[in-house]
Amino acid sequence: MKTPTLITAVSFEPLHLPLTEPFAIATGAQHAAENVLVRLTLADGTMGLGEAAPFTAVSGETQGSTLAALETVRAGLLGRDVRAWRPVSEWLGDSLALAPAARAGVEMALLDALARHHRVPLYVLLGGAGTALEIDMTVTAGDVPHARASAKAILARGISTLKVKVGALSPDEDAARMVAIHEVAPRARLFADANGGYDVGEALAFLKELERADVPLSLFEQPVAASDFAGMAEVSKRSKVRVCADESARSAKDVLRLIREGAAHGINIKTMKCGVVEALTMWSLARAAGMELMVGGMVESVLAMTASAHLAAGLGGFTYADLDTPLFIASHPFQGGARYDGAKLELDADAPGHGVTLA
Repeated sequence: MKTPTLITAVSFEPLHLPLTEPFAIATGAQHAAENVLVRLTLADGTMGLGEAAPFTAVSGETQGSTLAALETVRAGLLGRDVRAWRPVSEWLGDSLALAPAARAGVEMALLDALARHHRVPLYVLLGGAGTALEIDMTVTAGDVPHARASAKAILARGISTLKVKVGALSPDEDAARMVAIHEVAPRARLFADANGGYDVGEALAFLKELERADVPLSLFEQPVAASDFAGMAEVSKRSKVRVCADESARSAKDVLRLIREGAAHGINIKTMKCGVVEALTMWSLARAAGMELMVGGMVESVLAMTASAHLAAGLGGFTYADLDTPLFIASHPFQGGARYDGAKLELDADAPGHGVTLA
């Protein structure tokens, strides 16, 4: 008799997700999410779903490169047992070293299939700490009128933590956008995310402008380039605002370096940067070092974002949840998953796996 948890079929297909507005950051913009749907079927008929969300402006990955990378592991996945999810993840890490979004999509489907087979929610499999998170929403890169209008629209949704994309303009121009947002949302908690768009001098000038304008900033994410650990450390040392590493925290080794060099006060964990299992190691290292934790993502549908919510809610210990991109997606082929009610993201406490199915 065949073991019911063996993988018997794997498929990958393009996933086109139109957006309500371009998702613009310092290094580029996406006008639609060109992602990949991963389906993985077990011997007992259980199907797990995953989503790979490459963001070219961040990682250089594309939908085409992701599909090509996934094809290289298709044969190697067949016949593997999803109960051995850590060894499978280690193999995927080697096989898809240059395609982290592809790795994340497969691991998501693998863990979803395992959890569905055992009829337990994914958050239970990952720790069982909770089922709810409080999210922020992003003000994408743009001009002052766009920033003001976006802030008003976000407040109207009942969300009072605003994450503002900066770094595409000069520090003075970005500071003017922050001032405009603070004027229309004076009680909102404000984050700034430069996506590596500044150098050290520009990052510190931006902070100085905000201080001069009496605009409170709660978090400054990735002020300088991903590879500039010394720059991250200098901004962290000289800033009164807590600094969070995103692009500089792509792996457990990166987190160790950030800790050793005092280069950040927190890290943003995104499965698309490293896969689900590597994210668990990054969480452990950051927690041991007393760092703050954010959970985030690329431009993902409710499928991948729900899986990340299971990761963060299941593990616990996250101060920030940047899981808003489903709110930018105009249409998608899924049902179920995380429920958004203002700033509250709630998971189904009983649905097996991540709870997202094809409509």
